[in-house]
Amino acid sequence: MRTLSVLLFTLLMSNSNAQVLGLLKYDGGGDWYANPTALKNLSAFYNEATEARTVVLVKEVTVNSLLSSSVSFLHATGHGRLVFSEEEAQILRQFVKRGGFLHVDDNYGMKDFALEELAKVFNEATIKSISINHPIFQLPFKMPAGLPKIHEHDGLPQEAIGYFYSGELVAVLTYETDLSDGWEDAEVHQDSQEKRILALKMGANLVHWSLVRNSFP
Repeated sequence: MRTLSVLLFTLLMSNSNAQVLGLLKYDGGGDWYANPTALKNLSAFYNEATEARTVVLVKEVTVNSLLSSSVSFLHATGHGRLVFSEEEAQILRQFVKRGGFLHVDDNYGMKDFALEELAKVFNEATIKSISINHPIFQLPFKMPAGLPKIHEHDGLPQEAIGYFYSGELVAVLTYETDLSDGWEDAEVHQDSQEKRILALKMGANLVHWSLVRNSFP
C-alpha cells in the first residue's frame, strides 16, 4: 500500500497526474447526493493551499464501478441508511488495499448504519478513535483541537473513527461534526467563514493523507 501511495504523491506533486475525488452513490435509501457542492469546493481549496492538482469526478461512483474508475479519494455522506452487500464490502476492501482512501461523513442520521456497515467492510481492521497526534490533524494544516464542530446534532462531541490495516489508516468515519456541510457553498448553510475554513482545512488534511499515507517519517 505504501508504494502506491508514494507513487500517487510523486505524480501529483509533479503535476503529471491528479488525485481524483469521487462521491459514492450507495444503496439503502440514504441521500448520498446531500452535499452537491462539497467536493468541488474541497478540491479547489486543496489545490490553492498546496499548489497540487485534484479532480472531482463529474459523475457519481458506485461501489461496483469503483475499481475501474480513477478515483483515489472516495467520499460518502447523507442523512440515512447505507448498505453494502458482501460483494461490495470485498470491493471496498480491495480499493483501500490498492491505495485508495475512504471517508464517510455522517450528515446526521447515518452514523449507526455506517458503523455497522464499515465494521463489515473492514472486518479484519483495527477500529478505533483517531489520536489527536495522528498526521491527519497535523498536515498540511495543524488542527490542535482535532476534528472541528461545524453543526450541532445531539450535543455530543465530534469524533473521527479510524480503520487501520497494519497500523495504516485507510478509512475514516466522521460524525457529530457535519464536516462536508462546511465544504458546501457559503449560502447553502450560511455557516460562518471561520467554520467553513476549519472544515475545508480538515478536509484538505484528509485528502493529503490519502496521498501520502504512511510515507510520513
